[in-house]
Amino acid sequence: MTTDSIRTESHIEGVRRPGRWLALSVLVLAVLLVAVDATVLGLATPFLTEDLKPSGTQLLWIGDVYSFVIAGLLVSMGSLGDRIGRKKLLLIGATAFGAVSVLTAYATSPEMMIVARALLGVAGATLMPSTLALIRNLFHDARERSLAIGIWGAMASAGAAVGPVVGGFLLEHFWWGSVFLINLPVMAVLVLVGAKLIPESKNPNPGPWDLPSVALSLVGVIGVVYAVKELASHGPTLDAGAGAVIGVAALTWFVRRQLTLPAPLLDMHLFRHRGFSGAVLADLLTILGLSGLVFFLSQFFQLVQGRQPLEAGLAELPAAIGAVTAGLVAGVVARRFSVRSVVAGGLAAVGLALAVLTTLDQHTGYPLLGAALLVVGVGAGFSFTVTADVILSSVPKEQAGAASAVSETAYELGAALGIAILGSIVTGVYQSFTTPAGIPSDVASAAHESLGGAVEASGGLAPETATALVASAQEAFVDGLRIASGVGAAVLLATAVAAWFLLRGQKLEK
Repeated sequence: MTTDSIRTESHIEGVRRPGRWLALSVLVLAVLLVAVDATVLGLATPFLTEDLKPSGTQLLWIGDVYSFVIAGLLVSMGSLGDRIGRKKLLLIGATAFGAVSVLTAYATSPEMMIVARALLGVAGATLMPSTLALIRNLFHDARERSLAIGIWGAMASAGAAVGPVVGGFLLEHFWWGSVFLINLPVMAVLVLVGAKLIPESKNPNPGPWDLPSVALSLVGVIGVVYAVKELASHGPTLDAGAGAVIGVAALTWFVRRQLTLPAPLLDMHLFRHRGFSGAVLADLLTILGLSGLVFFLSQFFQLVQGRQPLEAGLAELPAAIGAVTAGLVAGVVARRFSVRSVVAGGLAAVGLALAVLTTLDQHTGYPLLGAALLVVGVGAGFSFTVTADVILSSVPKEQAGAASAVSETAYELGAALGIAILGSIVTGVYQSFTTPAGIPSDVASAAHESLGGAVEASGGLAPETATALVASAQEAFVDGLRIASGVGAAVLLATAVAAWFLLRGQKLEK
């Protein structure tokens, strides 16, 4: 039998693999859940603040340590899946994710919550690259694979917006820990169904898993993100400088080490491909805009406009609808027009929607906010789905895990940076607000930690004084949100221009 005939048979078998769409539904369930967990805390923040009483800094860490850890470990876990088997890693990760969710739900202090969220990030890092790599091996036909990646991308993008809806429903009926306990039945389904339906796949000649590289990637990513977070919050400080130096040094060492290893964790030569690098950059900044916006609008809807948690979650639903719709048709549109027009157009749409939010005030009507969220969802759905397809199609099948990890690292790093950078701008502007006269110093101190803290601290004051304090705090929060939206808009629009040039000539497989 000739090599060509063997390839043809393999191709037909891949296209006709029974149960592949059902297997896909299980895989996207995992993606949806990990994405939901990244944003569900936005609505739970006021309840966490009241119960655990975290400081402003602790609150930011609770919000973004999950994404930091995932981003730091994704490349390592993607490479591990290539070596030990992606299905095996997925099932181990799903079991761990369920177990740690219980610990997170019953956290009794800010420190315990931060540690639990970090452990949840470790488990989440095993799930994300495995799902996309398994799709690469489930679907051998390029058009089927594009649709499968579209569904995957839609769930990944929509998860950020669905989180507040799920969280809102649970928070109106149960305590804040319930937003984590929903992980248990979902992960149980994933393990039981996935064990039967998902085929195993791995690199047949993987080489050893390099532990020093694992440590360097983790230290490097967390160091750089921490430095950005500190710089945005407090300006140039010793901590920010130390984080930047350690992070950059670790990442530089990581890159140099990958170039010398016979079986690297990540093949750095992939980045010589202009389309691959452009897709990764677009990935990162698309999600930066989406996650940052969703995280802070959750608080705006509740703490500024006074909506109940479920109502606030439903208010963000247009972003999910836009992301799902765009994700499902992104492959077709990119083939009809071009990859660069779809990606650059998606990035520009997110940027313009953020620019509109620079006009935000406490009384902005929902039609404007809903329209902005819909545009953000559509833009993110188009851009993220097509870039994931470009990244995955650029590498041989046996490197699918490592390539998926690059795409996922961009996603999670974007989520972390969106909350860290935009959040630090919001927090920095917020903390500078002037406390109305007659407010006790301990109340003023609590009010300056966070908007949730201000609302809670006002409870013990006279009605007129409490109203003045909350109004002043809300105004400062909205000021910060406007500035953060402007910064996000500038970054996204600049990236749209860069993507137009970087993705020139890039095409999806026919």
